Amino acid sequence: MKFQIEDITVYFPYDHIYPEQYSYMLDLKRALDAKGHCLLEMPTGTGKTIALLSLITSYALAKPSNPPKLLYCTRTVHEMEKTLSELRLLYDYQLRHLGPSAKILALGLSSRKNLCINPSVVSSTTRDSVDAGCRKLTASWVRALAVENPNIPTCPFFENYEKSGAEALLPPGVYTLQDLRSFGKEKGWCPYFLARHMIQYANVVVYSYQYLLDPKVAGVISKEMQRECVVVFDEAHNIDNVCIEALSVSVRRQTLDGATRNLNKISHEIERFKATDAGRLRAEYNRLVEGLAQRGNLPLTDTWLSNPALPDDILKEAVPGNIRRAEHFLSVLRRLVHYLKGRLETENVETEGPVLFVASINSQAGIDQKMLKFCYDRLHSLMLTLEITDTDEFLHIQTVCDFATLVGTYTQGFSIIIEPYDERMPHIPDPVLQLSCHDASLAIKPVFQRFQSVIITSGTLSPIDLYPRLLNFNPVISRSFTMSLTRDCICPMVLTRGSDQLPVSTKFDMRSDPGVVRNYGRLLLEMVAAVPDGIVCFFVSYSYMDGIVNSWNEIGILQDVVETTLALDNYRRACDCGRGAVFFSVARGKVAEGIDFDRHYGRLVIMFGVPFQYTLSRILLARLEYLRETFQIKEGDFLTFDALRQAAQCVGRVIRSKADYGMMIFADKRYSRHDKRSKLPGWILSHLRDAHLNLSTDMAVHIAREFLRKMAQPYDKAGGSGKKTLLSQEDLEKMEGTADMF
Repeated sequence: MKFQIEDITVYFPYDHIYPEQYSYMLDLKRALDAKGHCLLEMPTGTGKTIALLSLITSYALAKPSNPPKLLYCTRTVHEMEKTLSELRLLYDYQLRHLGPSAKILALGLSSRKNLCINPSVVSSTTRDSVDAGCRKLTASWVRALAVENPNIPTCPFFENYEKSGAEALLPPGVYTLQDLRSFGKEKGWCPYFLARHMIQYANVVVYSYQYLLDPKVAGVISKEMQRECVVVFDEAHNIDNVCIEALSVSVRRQTLDGATRNLNKISHEIERFKATDAGRLRAEYNRLVEGLAQRGNLPLTDTWLSNPALPDDILKEAVPGNIRRAEHFLSVLRRLVHYLKGRLETENVETEGPVLFVASINSQAGIDQKMLKFCYDRLHSLMLTLEITDTDEFLHIQTVCDFATLVGTYTQGFSIIIEPYDERMPHIPDPVLQLSCHDASLAIKPVFQRFQSVIITSGTLSPIDLYPRLLNFNPVISRSFTMSLTRDCICPMVLTRGSDQLPVSTKFDMRSDPGVVRNYGRLLLEMVAAVPDGIVCFFVSYSYMDGIVNSWNEIGILQDVVETTLALDNYRRACDCGRGAVFFSVARGKVAEGIDFDRHYGRLVIMFGVPFQYTLSRILLARLEYLRETFQIKEGDFLTFDALRQAAQCVGRVIRSKADYGMMIFADKRYSRHDKRSKLPGWILSHLRDAHLNLSTDMAVHIAREFLRKMAQPYDKAGGSGKKTLLSQEDLEKMEGTADMF
């Protein structure tokens, strides 16, 4: 169907649209018109992705003189492929209506590991080894040598791509990663470098968060993008954690031992070059006198990760004199590694700010802040000069330089935390030095500044007013949408006690109480008897899940718990053949984030407890202190917000479309408190009745039986009586007509 939203003709590839999709598009359009950023919470299973793609591509078609480019960020490759297949459906629909004028180029971009088609390279196990394998065949100096000596191996796919020159282009269309690989095989071109080249011409690029938020990657991949881009962060409920991880570094003993080996190898290489090609080292020295920016544009194959610190002005400064000579720089790195080894020898936990830490390095190792700031770029320059291709073997020294550059660049928003052992296993010495970023706004700030509209959207963004404070920006629109339903197909319940009226909770002082363990087990047993098909259980942590499953085994509540990597396949198989099954997972694992338990795969989700973070973690405590002092966010508010977004994410797995139905049990007495419960998304709260706020196991089972009986009745999908939940083109035209009258 196609319809008007103000001056835009929206092309939507389905015959009907949900009212909330229409409202979502209205707000989205207002944000694009205002050239501002927005926060939109949309319930799961209401077609958020297609609403986003339809509105933004239609908006670009309506502005042919200056169409905005769409950068769509997903968390996983699976989500990327799903988004591109939705876009292909929409693209085919637009082509049918508009013909050639609707042609666009849309593609996914991922690492070499997901795009490489050279069998000798892609067979490596890790991403870093695939990157290094590629570099060994495609680096400019390797290819230059291969011209003189045909025995030196190169990559035939890259060579063919290079030979094709300006003709190596992707025709218009929508390309998933699989499509890019197939196209590369057909043409004999390298799909990775072809995709890297084409993203500057593409109308839509779908890639991972890191390509915009991690400065090391964004500096290489996304620096070409112009301001007229609309950036979408989908499933962005954890975006603050992604930002923090992008600027945090951990250094262990193994890292420093590896760095020492790397430095010895680099030292050998320098000696070899001095003997054979001293001019190269001299040329590098002269270039560094002029500043790093003078290097100019590197060949695409030689670009490495960019600087981990964000400011551009670093490149405009000259490199400090005392690290320009290769051997001087090596001696600085040796002193730095020696200093860090000394810091790891501590017996007590130590926490310092970057300023104190840098002053300590200066007084003890004679390395000042400016030298630290340039470590990463100086190492990059040296590795290029020494023509090092097996970069995967130099990850340790890269980590140390990454750490040095960040600590030398930022004076606030970070802590250096040194722990001699893991709190949970104090008898095993495992010292770690962590540069921990506490301020999520540092990584995302350049994205807000560079692009005209940034859209942050997810099914779980409650309380929505906390995100602008965490990310330090002002959205022009901030809105939470509810779900229009023809029947109450979501049934959330708060279970506070067992059938014996004993309270249940995973509070630390109660979680191992035999009464709580027994009541949780009884709840599961009774629900298994009442609910057909699949039941998914989430626990607050692995250790708790292990402990409680063992206890249930001993009491005889459970036998035969299968632990396997094939667990999900076996679970689905059992649901398909009608037996039903129970799936156990943890609230902060992969299952809670990326796997859908739609239809009969998930009729009930039980959230055992409130999934708070491990509150004794030093990193978390330092972050909480920073949030309180800088953004006036109280510790309790942040911890509750974080636990409940995780719980909402878990229970949201059960509803993936409006024809679906499912129950959610929040099994912990703390959920009955208003301050906890109110942090759940509006679309869950609107279905949580007062009568379901303080249930015992027997009451919950009774409600479950009634709910399932009701769901088995036939119903009108379009919501004929009263409020419509599926709008046709005529309905939208009527709505526009009435809107025009006012």
